Amino acid sequence: MNKYFLILLLLGISIPAAAQLGEQKNNLSFGFNGGVNNNQVSFLPNIKQKGYMAYTGGVTARYISEKYFAMICGVQLELNYSQRGWEEKIEDNANTYSRTMNYLEVPFLAHLAFGKEKGTQFFVNAGPQIAFLLNEKEHYSSDWDASKRPNGINYQYGKMADNRFDYGLVGGAGFEIKTGVGNFLLEGRYYLGLSDFYTNNKANINNFEKSSNSTLSARLTYLFDISK
Repeated sequence: MNKYFLILLLLGISIPAAAQLGEQKNNLSFGFNGGVNNNQVSFLPNIKQKGYMAYTGGVTARYISEKYFAMICGVQLELNYSQRGWEEKIEDNANTYSRTMNYLEVPFLAHLAFGKEKGTQFFVNAGPQIAFLLNEKEHYSSDWDASKRPNGINYQYGKMADNRFDYGLVGGAGFEIKTGVGNFLLEGRYYLGLSDFYTNNKANINNFEKSSNSTLSARLTYLFDISK
């Protein structure tokens, strides 16, 4: 996985640098974001899951550096508290199981916007993201019995994450409305995890070959301009 992390770092450096072509801007904005995550974990062997709904929120800083024709270019940095995890789809009995995993995450995003500088803009964000697992908690029904799982995959129960550091790629798109009291952004975003929170050990049959996060989120951000 080290090669993927190197690619993420190069993307975080090269994407903003490639935008240095047009009219210089100096617009720094700061604000807050919040929304919901719909998370699943890509397990191998596979585990049937429902979408796990949870909260995400944090602070956002954005710097607009250039305008190139109708495109506005900049970078965006966030510090977010993000709840991930998974909820298993158990069809054979009344048991229920889910796990909440609380992360502190930092996306490094290239920000491209299209439209008038005043009014409504369409934008896209893309770049690498790193995160650190703060804590996790299992939730299961009172009559829980892991031995009743029909596919025999039960070694995730009671097993906490081996790797707390998480990294991957994130991209999103949405609309920004600029007003006299600040800027309001509505965005849909997808995160593709490239790291596994369980150690991959093919020699151990009681383990996963893959255990990476996949998150679809919807978020609302409020930004106010510090400098223009």
